[in-house]
Amino acid sequence: MTAVVPEQHARPVRLGLRENRLQFALLVVVNMAVGGLVGLERTTMPLIGSETFHLTSDLAVFSFIIAFGVTKALTNLAAGALTARFRRKQVLVAGWLLGIPVPFVLAWAPAWGWIVAANVLLGINQGLTWSMTVNMKIDLVGPSRRGLATGLNEAAGYASLGATALVTGYLATAYGLRPTPELIGVVFVVAGLGLSLVVRDTAAHVALELAQHPKPVGDAPGLWRTFAHTSWRDRSLRGASQAGLVNNLNDGLTWGVFPLLFTDHGLGLAAVGLIKGLYPLLWGFGQIPTGHLADRVGRKPLIVTGMLVQATGFVTTLALLDRPLLAGIVSAVLLGLGTAMVYPALIASVSDHAHPGWRANALGTYRFWRDIGYAAGALVAGVLADALGLNATVVAAAVLTAASGLLAARLIKEKAGH
Repeated sequence: MTAVVPEQHARPVRLGLRENRLQFALLVVVNMAVGGLVGLERTTMPLIGSETFHLTSDLAVFSFIIAFGVTKALTNLAAGALTARFRRKQVLVAGWLLGIPVPFVLAWAPAWGWIVAANVLLGINQGLTWSMTVNMKIDLVGPSRRGLATGLNEAAGYASLGATALVTGYLATAYGLRPTPELIGVVFVVAGLGLSLVVRDTAAHVALELAQHPKPVGDAPGLWRTFAHTSWRDRSLRGASQAGLVNNLNDGLTWGVFPLLFTDHGLGLAAVGLIKGLYPLLWGFGQIPTGHLADRVGRKPLIVTGMLVQATGFVTTLALLDRPLLAGIVSAVLLGLGTAMVYPALIASVSDHAHPGWRANALGTYRFWRDIGYAAGALVAGVLADALGLNATVVAAAVLTAASGLLAARLIKEKAGH
């Protein structure tokens, strides 16, 4: 029998997707707004750097991704600690308030430094809002449906990201690189903030799961003990963290490299938008079945296979580059499907190995390493592209991704029951 904890006003608290379907659905829409806001940059921003601000160094162009990745990674880490002092809803709302200036700065920034500064705010916004939506969904559904919950959360965010990247490509073709494509971000900010004010906090659901869960030996570890445990002391958590880092290294690299690579080979903005939109759309929608599958067959098979599929996607990019549209579409399909396998399985694996008393800090640590991959990918891409050309960055990504998948196969252990 499922235990029930009364909330204020005698509202019963139960764990489960069906039992919390309205709040879960609201959080899905919130995360669509989160993903849409970052999707504003996927097609146009590298081209704004090179064509509008006339940056000649690829590393300088990719500096906005480095700023975004470092800030988001640090915010993810802080988000876990913030949940010990504030309610998840409060952190979620704060993230949206900090994101309000972003679309306006992207649309009318007078210098590239403003774009970089906007990406610092965007990184904080994404770190707080995305962290809270995934934590709140995990809180609502309980341990038996974590894979599906994370799959639905990530699907909403990345499908919206992909759709926005696709739309901005067409808007840029019709109206120019700025300001029209960026101003659709105002819709995301208004919707995300408004719904975040409406959704209920999940503190009572965490308390219910804690009451049902075996207590850990000793006191719950603090942030830094959890950081050390998640980063290297626990083999499975270490394996998940490195796989997450390399996965988002791929995303950071393609974010900067693919618009430049494919425009160099003759594609227009609409075609680049199609490629940049297709990748996260498949990544997003694919996580609904793969999240469910992770609950049935386990986390590790999806993680390892997904990394190897992504590596194949990079190889395909170069193999078909003489036909750039075909190369872009095939690579986007493989990268999208591979990432869809990996993303919910990694979050669920970390959740499996973390007690609910310190799970938020463990997820914050994992998300720190995962999203520092954005900065690592942009840095690797910028250095290699300036020294050896854009093709060399794609080769490096393929090698790193395959190696990460093999390392995950060695390190990650399945938790009993998964």
